[in-house]
Amino acid sequence: MNIQKIVWLSLRLVMSFIFLWAFFDKLFGLGFATISEKAWINGGSPTTGFLLGAVKGPFAEIFHSLAGVAVVDWLFMIGLLFIGLTLLLNKYVFWGAIVGIIIMILMWLALLFPSNNPLIDEHIVYALVFALLAIKSKKD
Repeated sequence: MNIQKIVWLSLRLVMSFIFLWAFFDKLFGLGFATISEKAWINGGSPTTGFLLGAVKGPFAEIFHSLAGVAVVDWLFMIGLLFIGLTLLLNKYVFWGAIVGIIIMILMWLALLFPSNNPLIDEHIVYALVFALLAIKSKKD
């Protein structure tokens, strides 16, 4: 296996772990971003903390109104799981990357304007990584 394949595999697996970890932490409350009392299986909402606590900027009211909405929680959690599994299993990577881009752009919009830079934050970087993974999946 050449270095380029190793780097692409590593990128895909690392991104998979990021999203699967977020899914399981929010599902079970593993004590990192989500405490067990606020776990989804314990009746917590996986989106409320972010949508009420972190959101700011011109779209804040829209995103605040989505906090705790069951459909939003389900779509978010299914999205995290789908992204993580597609990247881990190397199946439907293109579609997992598209979902990843959508989630990252929505999170970026929810945080306008980033505190460390007037326009760019890690959500844009992740969206670009997903774009690369989508392009790469179509070439293979």
